[in-house]
Amino acid sequence: MQEKTEILWSPAGVTLPSLGSRSLVSVSDGDTPNIRMPIRMLSIDTPEVTARSAKGAAKVDAQLKELAQWIKDGLAPISTDYGNYLLPKLENVDAGTLQFTQGQQASAFFKELVNRKLTRPNSSSKRNIFVRSPERPFDSYGRLLAYIAPGYSTRDRAKMTRRERATFNLDMIDSGWAAPFILFPSIPGELDLPLFIEAAENAKQEKRGQYQNPLSLPGYEYRMCEKLYDISKKMLEGKRYSEKGRVRWRSRYCADMRNRQIFGPESYFTIPEPYRLWIWLDDVQQAIGQLNLIPA
Repeated sequence: MQEKTEILWSPAGVTLPSLGSRSLVSVSDGDTPNIRMPIRMLSIDTPEVTARSAKGAAKVDAQLKELAQWIKDGLAPISTDYGNYLLPKLENVDAGTLQFTQGQQASAFFKELVNRKLTRPNSSSKRNIFVRSPERPFDSYGRLLAYIAPGYSTRDRAKMTRRERATFNLDMIDSGWAAPFILFPSIPGELDLPLFIEAAENAKQEKRGQYQNPLSLPGYEYRMCEKLYDISKKMLEGKRYSEKGRVRWRSRYCADMRNRQIFGPESYFTIPEPYRLWIWLDDVQQAIGQLNLIPA
């Protein structure tokens, strides 16, 4: 018979989102299975390949052209200023095809980068990957949030500059195939943040990667446009939305890292891309307090 215990304890901590089912890679011992799981690289955003095929991308082309017309006709729930900012990116290019093509190019570049930087000099052996996660280690999809880099030895690091031993996150920004997407509170450290900003500025000025086309949509803008299309279409079909539901397509505020001003979700485009700090709605008050932000 189980006896009564006097230890009553409610542990502090956070509840992590469910990781769902994962592939088993190996078993180290009786209580240590190793699983395979995805990583969402922090502070960057690459073009999407969610269209899955050229045919799917062409379908998105037509939808975003339709969205452009709705914006011009005042039928989409979007501010005039932000609508005018988006219109050239929707009207003057095949935005779905451009996004899908750039997503494939970004993926190919990243695979080559990883292979090159993990291969040891004069050897076919591979380095491990160094992983650093923030205070909130998982996103809502169960992906591990992290900065990742080649696992250099102590001897290797002693001979390298901070830039030479950069994370893959920073290298993708430098290539132009990833847009900066720094999200509070997972901000790069004070020594790394200037490297991110410099790399983003240089990539844009030198028209690397996705910046070869000035009408490219960063991944976050593309995703917002897809959501805006869906909501606008349903509204035109007669669905009634609350005010909150009408603007569900955009959910982040943005602060200017140069002067600490915080802007509403449809005004971020007034901030140069390298200096945008994104903030989820639920984190706005915390960010204002911790970073001493000023409403614009």
